[in-house]
Amino acid sequence: MKVSERIDVLRKMMDEKGIDVYIVPSSDFHQSEYVGEHFKAREFMTGFTGSAGTAVFTKDEAGMWTDGRYFLQAGIQMEGTGVELRKMGEPGVPTVEEYIESILPENGTIGFDGRVISVGEGEEYERIVKEKNGKIVYQYDLVDDIWKDRVSIPQEPVFHLDEKYSGESAASKLERVREVMKSKGANAHIIATLDDTGWLFNIRGNDVEFFPLILSYSMVLKDKAILYIQESKVNDEIKAMLAKDNVELRPYNDIYEDVKEFGAGDTILIDPRRLNYALYNNIKKDVKVVEDMNPTVLFKAIKNETEIANIKKAEIKDSIAHAKFMYWIKNHALEEGASEMSASEKLESLRKEQPNYKWQSFAPISSFGEHAAIVHYESSPETDVKFEEGNFYLSDTGAGFLDGSTDITRTFAIGDVDEEKKRHFTLVLKSHLGLSRAVFLEGCTGMNLDILSRQPIWEAEMNFNHGTGHGIGYLGNIHEPPTGIRWQFRAHEVHPLEDGMVITNEPGLYIGGSHGIRLENEILVRKGAANEYGQFMYFEPITFIPFDLDAIIPEMLTERERTELNEYHAKVYELIAPHLTEDEREWFKKYTRAI
Repeated sequence: MKVSERIDVLRKMMDEKGIDVYIVPSSDFHQSEYVGEHFKAREFMTGFTGSAGTAVFTKDEAGMWTDGRYFLQAGIQMEGTGVELRKMGEPGVPTVEEYIESILPENGTIGFDGRVISVGEGEEYERIVKEKNGKIVYQYDLVDDIWKDRVSIPQEPVFHLDEKYSGESAASKLERVREVMKSKGANAHIIATLDDTGWLFNIRGNDVEFFPLILSYSMVLKDKAILYIQESKVNDEIKAMLAKDNVELRPYNDIYEDVKEFGAGDTILIDPRRLNYALYNNIKKDVKVVEDMNPTVLFKAIKNETEIANIKKAEIKDSIAHAKFMYWIKNHALEEGASEMSASEKLESLRKEQPNYKWQSFAPISSFGEHAAIVHYESSPETDVKFEEGNFYLSDTGAGFLDGSTDITRTFAIGDVDEEKKRHFTLVLKSHLGLSRAVFLEGCTGMNLDILSRQPIWEAEMNFNHGTGHGIGYLGNIHEPPTGIRWQFRAHEVHPLEDGMVITNEPGLYIGGSHGIRLENEILVRKGAANEYGQFMYFEPITFIPFDLDAIIPEMLTERERTELNEYHAKVYELIAPHLTEDEREWFKKYTRAI
């Protein structure tokens, strides 16, 4: 069926069940940003393949809300489907909640699969129906009845992340969680998010493409912990490790019945942003519920010294692979007839040469020319284009090593590019350097610092519609809360930047129909001087790949910026050149030279 035909079937089902508004988000049962094929219901119903967005269907309208990363992509993919693109954050565009509140009739009904809606979202929909004397039905996965060839939930095996990589035992992590529970008077804590469960027990899997995550839930009690997972995925060695820490295994879906066993006298700690509405509603009303962020969210965001040392190793490995990739781009790509997909495969092959490499850490963005203006473009056999002289190639990719995860973007000039493209590239470089040099007081958030990056671009009366930086997980989610760098307020991105956090610095510019530029390093938050004014913090760059000097207008850089760029490139040469061949090393001198 076409998308429009699927929507017609959905509306008939809505009518049969008395549903006025049906919501299909992007998430799985665990509020994941990136989901496995089984959970791509929103993509199935709209044709839009991006990772973020919410689809809302009424009896005569269909809307798709997504953010600025995907405006171009969503518009192209949903053309002719009958689904209207709603550009989040743009003037005059209501939020999903505002829209539903405006169109829900008196005594109306909102429907959704309660397993893919968070508690916080569900409570907002409860407020809307209360004002309209309506109701919510959350028992129906209507898309499942339409999606006849839906793939099964994956059954990939679990692997253990040794303490030489994690830097802390599961027993120690459980004890830290229990200390937080005790401080809040809770005798149980429910965790539904996949990366939090994986971090807590030092286990990883392959249930979500590119992400080493395991479909699971966990519950921490005073005297034991329960891991809800398909037991066949866990080998005897890992079972023994878990048993040693008094971790009990139960079937994946048993948690929905187990939470019904709590009663008066019990206090459960939950994170309403990271727990699904259906599971929450299985908790009896006489149980005391404490709502707060999972303690594991902050614990795993602040990397320990073992993790930091490993991550730095991973970054060097990935920088070596990128240096060799850049050499190929500049010397052989055109003569070999390189395209977006073949370039991506080339980089992947170079990464595989590095020890402890597992897989890519997210779907690669490999885009040439006008495709690079689509922020989260993914090349395919249908869209793949060959490189030509005179435009930019943008590569935003990541690697998953046992030593840690990487996320790196470089934009390369293919042949000579015109002055306007160079001007845009240099603006993005100025923005990148502006954030990289930041010195700030402890307690600052990414909202405080985003202006340091955007100022050069805003002064040119331009902008980029995505965050400037996000947290990086250690073999977990590549977009890791609770912090980030962006000027707009988002509740999960206002946590202060703390020593040991690893985040990205990735400003960009995107010119529709022409070109796109993004320059991304990972940076480590570190403590600097402490004096009578307070504790100062700074960023330590841990990615070491040249910025393409062929695309820079040196006169646009201040003396300070040139010095910073030259010092960075000198460090890049010092760390990476010894790992290159003689020919590559000689070439590398040119692209790390002082300007």
